[in-house]
Amino acid sequence: MKIHIKNGHLVDPANGIDAQQDVYIAAGKVVGIGQAPEGFAASKVIDATGLIVAPGLVDLSARLREPGYEHKATLESEMQAAVQGGVTSLVCPPDTDPVLDEPGLVEMLKHRARLLNQAHVYPLGALTTKLEGKSLTEMAELTDAGCIGFSQADQPILDTTVLLRALQYAKTFDFTVWLRPQDPHLGRSGVAHSGPVASRLGLSGVPVMAETVALHTILELVRVTGARVHLCRMSTAAGLELVRAAKKEGLPITCDVGAHHVHMTEMDIGFFDSNARLNPPLRGQRDRDAIRAGLLDGTVDVICSDHTPVDDDEKLLPFGEASPGATGLELLLSLALKWGEECAEPKKAVAQAIAKVTSDAARIVGLQAGQLGVGSVADVCLFDPAVHWKVEAAALASQGKHTPFVGYELAGQVKATIVAGHIAFQR
Repeated sequence: MKIHIKNGHLVDPANGIDAQQDVYIAAGKVVGIGQAPEGFAASKVIDATGLIVAPGLVDLSARLREPGYEHKATLESEMQAAVQGGVTSLVCPPDTDPVLDEPGLVEMLKHRARLLNQAHVYPLGALTTKLEGKSLTEMAELTDAGCIGFSQADQPILDTTVLLRALQYAKTFDFTVWLRPQDPHLGRSGVAHSGPVASRLGLSGVPVMAETVALHTILELVRVTGARVHLCRMSTAAGLELVRAAKKEGLPITCDVGAHHVHMTEMDIGFFDSNARLNPPLRGQRDRDAIRAGLLDGTVDVICSDHTPVDDDEKLLPFGEASPGATGLELLLSLALKWGEECAEPKKAVAQAIAKVTSDAARIVGLQAGQLGVGSVADVCLFDPAVHWKVEAAALASQGKHTPFVGYELAGQVKATIVAGHIAFQR
């Protein structure tokens, strides 16, 4: 299909474009910006008047729940949620059932995703067999099967020697290791941020040092091995100070934050709202402000959705017993734009927000995505920044209907999503 997107405002941070430009697509690639290539005859014209034309979003953490947890979500439902949210590429953690620790499982997941012909799926392989933290997986074979990195998801490695060996091996073959800094013992049974709010509500706490103690260990191992590490879901001001210092030192690290943590604090637990039961927990206002500032100064590289669909049976429980997680694929764009509007310079707000969920994320994964240069894969998100929409559980495409943003009004509604040159969603 040859597509001509006309009269839209193109925002492509990777190529420094923020202006009204037409986009021309053929054979799944961008073949022209501003001016049609010679002999181009569009089979479909999309009038994008009043819309922003941006690269498709790249989400660094979206649990698709397959294989093994189809009662929580299916590949079909979550792929639909992705394209409705303008997400065209997503990274999925390995904590499925069975765990993504064998090439056959990875190939099966990639094959299922390809058949749906919607968003591109990039699995993370398990760093250790069954995520038990004892023996390393066959990383080279998993990479050949399609893994773009290796992770423990939320499972700890109790033996630091195993983590050291993993980073040494990863360095040898230039693999990226994705780690969430959380000490496995501090705050082991915690469900909320340690502080006055948790104390007042009678909830067990997860202290800030659960993140910083683990981070000190990871950074020391990175110094020794030189391995490339991506830090997942940073949540504290103290943790970000350590990351800032490590980046100045030149350590090969990057980090992301969950979209919920960019806007919410422990106060949003309210009257034991289990929708706000997240992992890591919502932190204090000082931490939230540090995350926002870190996104501006580059300490934090990326905003991800941390999409974790949870079914009613596991969510509609007392706060301390509810499973952590929230749906986020359909909210990622609006929450990124909200951060830009509230924190960045007005003239640069949209471009900076889009960079955090497109080109910056693609750079970390090493993908030729998140940008719309001539010759690039035609993954495009068209959205109306002026439309405000109310987050309603029933209207979400994801099988997981739980989010702490239910009832909120957000700006920026996706009107169409193009994946590899075909229209995957149109409102």
